[in-house]
Amino acid sequence: MSDSTSTQPVRIVMADDHPIFRDGLRRLLEAEPDLSVIGEAMNAEEAIRLARSLQPDILLLDVAMPEMSGLEALQALSAVPESPRVILLTAAIDKVDIVKALQLGARGVVLKESATSLLLKAIRIVMAGGYWVGRDSVSDLLLALRSLTPTPERTDPLPAFSLTQRELQIVGLIVAAAGNKKIAETLSISEKTVKHHLTNIFEKLGVSSRLELALFAAQHNLTPRV
Repeated sequence: MSDSTSTQPVRIVMADDHPIFRDGLRRLLEAEPDLSVIGEAMNAEEAIRLARSLQPDILLLDVAMPEMSGLEALQALSAVPESPRVILLTAAIDKVDIVKALQLGARGVVLKESATSLLLKAIRIVMAGGYWVGRDSVSDLLLALRSLTPTPERTDPLPAFSLTQRELQIVGLIVAAAGNKKIAETLSISEKTVKHHLTNIFEKLGVSSRLELALFAAQHNLTPRV
């Protein structure tokens, strides 16, 4: 029996099409007193069903599964109420797919060749609100995305997205992970004005969140100086 702390074990669902891998992973996870495997899926569709019915804290999702890939499952999970925090497990993944996974809502990407201790650390980092990519905790996701996203060749100083100079300044601060209060202080404007500019920026670029905005900025080399 676990100790008398008030915290409940992290509830985990695993999805992988290889039974031997699932069995070994379940044994490793259940050896940890703060982790509990509450479900196993052999494909992505079953993982989505279990995410809906069991509402786990964490979904460990294999990227390469038959019929529906882990990335496709991530997109489907966006429609699941109270969707779990997803950590992708993969034998190999390129930078483009890591960025796509994060954009689709993944909270972590762990290589299957990693030591068990790294997976356990990734789970705990993600549960604490952080992100994990490869072998490292990511404390600044936006800057990490910039490093993962190829910078396109451009000769024009500003892209043709109809952004004003002030909006470009705000984009630069968002990429630097500044909150609305920090942006307002840096540009000597009100937080209400910052929110107004962000609404306009989102509409012009067709994004709906600060993360999507940061990804868009990285992909299109939007790096204006404040």
